[in-house]
Amino acid sequence: MKYTILYDGTFAGFLSAVFEVYDRKLNQVIIHKAAADFQPLFERVITVGTTEEKSIRVWKGFSKKVSSRSASGFYAAFLSELKGMENTLLQMMQYVFANDKPVDCNFGNPDVLKVTKVAKMVHREKHRMEAFIRFQLTADGMYYAVIDPDFNVLPLISTHFTRRYADQRWMIYDEKRKYGLYYDLQKTTSVEIAFAEENKPAKLADQHIDVTEAMYERLWRTYFKNVNISARKNTKLHLRHVPLRYWKYLTEKQPEIVRGPTEKYQIA
Repeated sequence: MKYTILYDGTFAGFLSAVFEVYDRKLNQVIIHKAAADFQPLFERVITVGTTEEKSIRVWKGFSKKVSSRSASGFYAAFLSELKGMENTLLQMMQYVFANDKPVDCNFGNPDVLKVTKVAKMVHREKHRMEAFIRFQLTADGMYYAVIDPDFNVLPLISTHFTRRYADQRWMIYDEKRKYGLYYDLQKTTSVEIAFAEENKPAKLADQHIDVTEAMYERLWRTYFKNVNISARKNTKLHLRHVPLRYWKYLTEKQPEIVRGPTEKYQIA
């Protein structure tokens, strides 16, 4: 009989689902994120709760049989959120557990190869987010940025920003996945924000932006403009390193901002 295992969408939930596959000795299995619009027709459905003990047990067992790099890549591939990725990951786990010798670098196996390729895509997006995120200073002294990456990279960039901006409060919000990271000068935590219908997370209202922000944005644009050498402009190369879809994050690529008449700094 074919089974569909529904989980809550978290990595711990996925590992808990894998535990159930082995515990129940299931052969034909599809692991799928629980969703209101997902209704399998013929499969038997099993809804699995997230159990920390089970997820830790599965991850420890898997980590012992693969390199730390492969384990990191496995987690990154899960964060890709690509359709059917859970089943590729399950098949790779089954392949690893079924062999006594390390096989996590056997790219002749289609599941190992796919996980490796997807992990590279996710890590590429991670590095771009670390390079291209631009913060705005809010009126209450917090630095705020909005992203909508192709993959769920917030868990991967948390350490980078916590170390780099350890002396200031900041928040990075993923508007596609409706959650963010918040650093309060002590620790970084995952947060969810309920925005009012008329407010967009990507655009802060003028009254929420620090009055000096427009000045600093203008200074940055001026600096960026003057360090460039027009005679050596290579648009094709530039687009290869900074693809067009990332320009919306970059202050230097945005038009000049004009604030309201009540603010101290005016940008013409």
